[in-house]
Amino acid sequence: MTTKQATPATDGITAVKPGIFNEMRTKDGLHPDYVALDGWLKKSTLKDLDRKLADASRLFNRRGITFAVYGESAERLIPFDIIPRAISAADWKVVSTGCIQRVRALNAFLDDIYHDHEILKAGIIPEKEILGNKLYNAAMQGVDVPFGVHSHIAGVDLVRVSPTTWYVLEDNLRTPSGVSYMLENRAAQRRLSPEFFLNQKIEPNDHYGDVLRNALRDCAPAGVDNPTLAVMTPGAANSAYFEHGYLANRMGVYLVEGRDLVVENKKVFARTVTGLEQIHVIYRRIDDDFMDPLAFNKDSVLGVPGIFEAYRAGNVTLANAIGNGVADDKATYLHVPAMIRFYLGEEPILSNVPTYKCSDPSELKYVLEHLHELVVKEVHGSGGYGMLVGPAANAEEREKYKARLLADPSDFIAQPTLALSTCPTFVAQGIAPRHVDLRPYVVSGKDVTLVPGALTRVALKEGSLVVNSSQGGGTKDTWVVVESA
Repeated sequence: MTTKQATPATDGITAVKPGIFNEMRTKDGLHPDYVALDGWLKKSTLKDLDRKLADASRLFNRRGITFAVYGESAERLIPFDIIPRAISAADWKVVSTGCIQRVRALNAFLDDIYHDHEILKAGIIPEKEILGNKLYNAAMQGVDVPFGVHSHIAGVDLVRVSPTTWYVLEDNLRTPSGVSYMLENRAAQRRLSPEFFLNQKIEPNDHYGDVLRNALRDCAPAGVDNPTLAVMTPGAANSAYFEHGYLANRMGVYLVEGRDLVVENKKVFARTVTGLEQIHVIYRRIDDDFMDPLAFNKDSVLGVPGIFEAYRAGNVTLANAIGNGVADDKATYLHVPAMIRFYLGEEPILSNVPTYKCSDPSELKYVLEHLHELVVKEVHGSGGYGMLVGPAANAEEREKYKARLLADPSDFIAQPTLALSTCPTFVAQGIAPRHVDLRPYVVSGKDVTLVPGALTRVALKEGSLVVNSSQGGGTKDTWVVVESA
């Protein structure tokens, strides 16, 4: 009988359901960018892959690459799949130019709605949907930010459904996380499988820290030629604390908590061993409400009293800006293609997923009648929480969700269940196709750019479309393949 030790790693790799795009093995055969990986898998057994996975787990443990799930006392090790994902340079060009276009438009939108409201006056977006949105922060009205950049770091979530079709699922413009996993996945892959990088030319991504630091320096307050930067964290209890320290280290800047900062004369200073040092740019990983107890949540112990006044005075740059939530709200998402046309005079490169607006009675009626076919999301939700995947839900779950929809339809949007592409993934049963998404990180300063590669999240459960790590998903190294050897 065949044992796991002797079973070729390629067994099961083509087990894909009809109608679902397999990124490694297309209808025309093996994709050219997977030739080297295919050769490696053919030489490997499942025992070999088990050994690699154990090595990866030990490496991630030593590096402290963990995340916390709210409601759980212990942190989890981020699940890492040792089989990477390959994207051709041509496909990456579409993704990267599309994401840059989208973020340029979203930054223009944010600067507009906190200044002249041109898009609202033109009737492109109903005024009440923006100014009446609970994520619109009226305190930001009239606040000027360097280069009009409100979202210095954006995570754009994409899914692929065919060789040529990508959809944008959502835009993350507040405190997008996960870039440290993108970088650590590459470092782990190089250490565990150096032969990959001998057989193919794969674009590097390890200069992300330099790209981010330079963009943040670009956006320093006017007249500051040599700005001092800091990453601001809520503290070690935060689910992304590993990433906060990791990015501060990669950029070579301070890692601070609110208690490490003080505001004097509308300027922000860090308490250091040599005294107070002015901080000019803060990459904050703290939600708006908790940044300043004098301006927002008076009970916050995470923020800095007076920091918003220093920000309004132009003496410190906050990245990302306050008030970005109104632009990555799932109801606002519907209008991004119109923003691209309005602000840039261009047609969108990347398409939105067809979306039903539940606040519209006719669209709500359709959603309620087709709840078993759709994915329904809270407009202010994130992280995979609060959503209904209709085809995977039972009748009782759908009825409970229906009651929520009827109680407040404006809190929800709905989308068709997409046939997300799959990549070969090493799971307990061996190698099997699993659904994936892609989160490129777009960095804005004087210019808008992104490093080649992104965070690929993978739904490790068979048939699942939910890729979030808090919901049982994992991550993969993502290659942008320039050429094969």
